[in-house]
Amino acid sequence: MTTPTDTTAIVWPVLAFDDARAMVDFLTAAFGFERVAVYARENDPSVVEHGELRWPGGGGIMFGSTGRDDSPFGTRPAGVASLYLVTDEPDALYARATAAGATVIRELRDEDYGSRGFTAADPEGNLWSFGTYRGE
Repeated sequence: MTTPTDTTAIVWPVLAFDDARAMVDFLTAAFGFERVAVYARENDPSVVEHGELRWPGGGGIMFGSTGRDDSPFGTRPAGVASLYLVTDEPDALYARATAAGATVIRELRDEDYGSRGFTAADPEGNLWSFGTYRGE
């Protein structure tokens, strides 16, 4: 198995959103994602076929609208993801998220394994954990 040397974009979780456009607005405002692409259905701009948001620390997420087709990707329910993202500034991100109205699930705290972070839910129920822990 070959290990890539650039780990900034190795894993890109793919999520399904009931209201993909509203989630772009929320995730950029509350958590600081950067909008890269939103490709809508030509005859129905409310349906997002593919979207990408970048995480400032590297990588990002891909997403699409729920119910966009009959494939396993199009029929997945919204709000079932749980993600962890590394941040060097958990206190500032916590302040940003709460100011934007994110629902805090786990308050900002120091963990016994050396991380500092918190967890918030987005409006569709996905759980977003942020912390300084970068893995073993």
